[in-house]
Amino acid sequence: MFDVDAFLAGPLTARVATAGPTVRPTWYLWENRAFWILTGPWARLAGLVRESPSIALTVDVCDVGTGLVRQVLARGEAEVLPFDVPRGRRLLSRYLGADECKWDARFRSYLHDDPEVKGTVWVRMVPKRFAADDLGYRV
Repeated sequence: MFDVDAFLAGPLTARVATAGPTVRPTWYLWENRAFWILTGPWARLAGLVRESPSIALTVDVCDVGTGLVRQVLARGEAEVLPFDVPRGRRLLSRYLGADECKWDARFRSYLHDDPEVKGTVWVRMVPKRFAADDLGYRV
């Protein structure tokens, strides 16, 4: 376990949502002006989107050592779509590298298990509102 107080004392970015949504960190693929998120029955995301498709998403960095501060804010209606392996491979290779043999078995299984059986799906959101800001500064 890590020191939670020291962790929270650092210059981190919080994700804050209002009006009752659930907030979660997630890997994503930005493709064709849409956010694609891999999910399935191991998480509540697909069910929440089916119940209420309006979602908000933020992607941000804050590096006090270099002064790099950037943020993207997006809102829109999400939909749950069938999983496809080529897009799954593009998403996972962004985070895990190109060599699939080096991936943890659970990530390889997304590509090789039957998505109908495993329940793997996409949540796709095309932003209706989109803002990107560079809030960087000189160190």
